[in-house]
Amino acid sequence: MNVKLSVSDLDLYYGDFQALKSVDLDMFEKEITAFIGPSGCGKSTLIKTLNRMNDLVEGCRIMGKVTLDGEDIYKDIEVSTLRKRVGMVFQKPNPFPMSVFDNVAFGPRTHGVKSKAELEEIVERSLRDAAIFDELKDRMKKSAMGLSGGQQQRLCIARALAVEPEVLLLDEPTSALDPISTSKIEELLASLKKDYTIVIVTHNMQQALRISDKTAFFLLGEVIEHGDTETIFSLPKDKRTEDYITGRFG
Repeated sequence: MNVKLSVSDLDLYYGDFQALKSVDLDMFEKEITAFIGPSGCGKSTLIKTLNRMNDLVEGCRIMGKVTLDGEDIYKDIEVSTLRKRVGMVFQKPNPFPMSVFDNVAFGPRTHGVKSKAELEEIVERSLRDAAIFDELKDRMKKSAMGLSGGQQQRLCIARALAVEPEVLLLDEPTSALDPISTSKIEELLASLKKDYTIVIVTHNMQQALRISDKTAFFLLGEVIEHGDTETIFSLPKDKRTEDYITGRFG
């Protein structure tokens, strides 16, 4: 198993507040890694660090190392290149106020793809990969704002896939969705992992258990335990992990 993303000895501060403490974590190629833990424990902070979204937060200081294929993402990789290689999907679907087609074509256009035929091919492939082409093929010119929440989120996944990333980060991608949309996205992620490395933050422990290969449990900015999902859920080593997954707190 190749390590795709690696975090070593990472400390992150917002001003004086330390949001992450000495985090060490490897995420493997073509696997789904889930981050679980109570609100405010550092899961979203870490996932945003993996493609340098935290650079945009004032007063954010980072120490330690994050590597993508062994390259330091803060020293060796341009931010624009990093964000092309490491795509992000947020908690709340955030389609751009433009047509379905233009949403998906946005990234490739930004990266210099001009040919209409090539853009059409990329858009179709990305929507197919996001398992939503058949639902949207007759609505390409319509505004993405008219889609349902679940469709918007799959469109946002298609938009992330359109620039051909290697890694897909998802920050609670189903927390705003109904159960049917949620299960569609879970099925989608399970099929995408044959081509992508996926990292997902989830509040839903059943979701982590259903779809992830590895799980990391966070508490107060620290990774308490991480490993194979089934082991974490059936034989946690740390009492705090056990308390959390059995619902004693959270």
